[in-house]
Amino acid sequence: MAERKGVLLRLDPAVHDALARWASDELRSTNAQIEFLLRRALGEAGRLPGNAGKMRGRGRPPANEGRADDGGADDGPADDGPADDGPADDGPADDGPAGQDVTG
Repeated sequence: MAERKGVLLRLDPAVHDALARWASDELRSTNAQIEFLLRRALGEAGRLPGNAGKMRGRGRPPANEGRADDGGADDGPADDGPADDGPADDGPADDGPAGQDVTG
């Protein structure tokens, strides 16, 4: 996969909030939503380069996508529960908001 370019983008806070809400509704990160909208605008204007890579689909990628140690092979049967009979972790899960880019 080609290296991706990093871009600093300054937005009005209200515009950023609206983009973040829209991205969440579409199961995308804010960054992916901005890229989606830019690609759509480029395509409509006839300016999307033919060699532009494809975007990944909406939602979370499969658990094994993007792992360096994954050769595409199946890791075996699905996990049906804990591997041991030890005590369950009763602490709260704090993974942050799903699908949101929390960078400023």
